[in-house]
Amino acid sequence: QVQLVESGGGLVQAGGSLRLSCAASGRTFNSFEMGWFRQAPGKEREFVAALGSGWWDVNTYYEDSVKGRFTISRDNAKNTVYLQMNSLKLEDTAVYYCAARDPSSPPRHQAGYTTWGQGTQVIVSS
Repeated sequence: QVQLVESGGGLVQAGGSLRLSCAASGRTFNSFEMGWFRQAPGKEREFVAALGSGWWDVNTYYEDSVKGRFTISRDNAKNTVYLQMNSLKLEDTAVYYCAARDPSSPPRHQAGYTTWGQGTQVIVSS
């Protein structure tokens, strides 16, 4: 089993940048694929970004509103996945969660993610 801890959230002005980190514990980190989700106040949790599954899918996946602004990456040596967020907008304000899924699960579907972090708050101000 893997445990996930997010960090890097905070208050930032619109147009600014933040990098979220998700540190994973456990020796099985390499067997999971990772994604980021977010939940804005009063809204349901939604998909943000994910890494593809295994050696057969080297793609990255993004929700349309963050394409070109957010980048997901992974450092297996550090057991960490990142979400670089640039050109932040007011509507990016949310609690951001990283999550782990089995590689056989599709990257965009929450139901396939079996392990979740506690979340990190991102607030974008005008």
